[in-house]
Amino acid sequence: MNMVRLRKLWFQFHKWIGLLLAIAILPLCVTGFALVWHDPLLRVIHPDRYAVEGPAALAPATYADAARAQLSPGEALTKLTLPGEAGEPVLATATKPVKGGRPERINIYLDPKDARVIDKEYVGSTVFQVMHVIHGSLMIPEWGRPIVGWVGVAMVISSLTGIWLWWPLSGSVRRGFRWKRHANTDSNLHYLLGFWISVPLFVLSLTGVWISFPSAFSGFDGPRPAATGPSRAAMMRAKPIEQPATPLDAAVAGAQSAQAGPVRSVTWPTDVKPEWAIEIGRASVTVKDASGETKVSQPAGRPPQTLSRTMRQIHDGQGMPFWWQLIVFLGGLLPTVLSITGIIMWWRARKWRGALAERQRQAAGRKTAG
Repeated sequence: MNMVRLRKLWFQFHKWIGLLLAIAILPLCVTGFALVWHDPLLRVIHPDRYAVEGPAALAPATYADAARAQLSPGEALTKLTLPGEAGEPVLATATKPVKGGRPERINIYLDPKDARVIDKEYVGSTVFQVMHVIHGSLMIPEWGRPIVGWVGVAMVISSLTGIWLWWPLSGSVRRGFRWKRHANTDSNLHYLLGFWISVPLFVLSLTGVWISFPSAFSGFDGPRPAATGPSRAAMMRAKPIEQPATPLDAAVAGAQSAQAGPVRSVTWPTDVKPEWAIEIGRASVTVKDASGETKVSQPAGRPPQTLSRTMRQIHDGQGMPFWWQLIVFLGGLLPTVLSITGIIMWWRARKWRGALAERQRQAAGRKTAG
């Protein structure tokens, strides 16, 4: 197969990947470039939540009582997170049971100065949570995650074939960077933007595939440590104990007697794991609900940095430098433009081929009549 025929083959492959998957690629890209700015956008959308001053000045039990007063029957507190710096609210997290599914999460924002309730939201109905679900599964139950994974595989192939098609057939490679490579603006946009975003798009698509099919890449993280305690699925469906044997203020006092420092967060005991988990400074302290026994465990903070976790960071940009977050943003925005310009190019070519076929039929008819 010569170079021209191979190029035509890659062109057909690239074209039909873009056309057939545009309906999936567009929502993935749009939600992707919005989610990378999740935290800054939250401050813009909800400025009242961050119009607070000073660190947490009250006891954790005071914030818990204020948050509990906002809950409806069946809802229960699960965690209290105190601000790490000025300008951040106290965040009380609660859950609402959902029949046959995971409990719905509720966020209650409190002023750290006086425990005034600033806002309450049901996380499942927020714009960002809906975008997370779209980006992770296209809102398709069960099959959505693997579908997104295979769309990622197609985008990996599309980015590679796009580089092949961008490369000029003859002359210097500098020809590929010319704006007026084609007569149409949409074609020039498609070629130039496609080249500059091809490598980042390849990286983002590959990391997206990694996230969608974790079991396929689990071997890259090395041998897993032996599982201890309840499974992650069980913990996600755990129910907070309504009346703990050890009250919150007693649990905090016991934890602070074992570990000095400011309280960063408090997690309630559940039916699956009946113990308080309290972060104090850089340490994590557990307090058994039944006995009040305390234990200072490993330093609090991030879990070990596995390759899978690194892939997720690269993909969503969280905790990465600003320049990479900007690339992730463009990696979602520019493919949206590429999808639209690609559809325009295909439609124009389709009309052109139809008009050419009609002229050929008319010419053939005149020749036959003559």
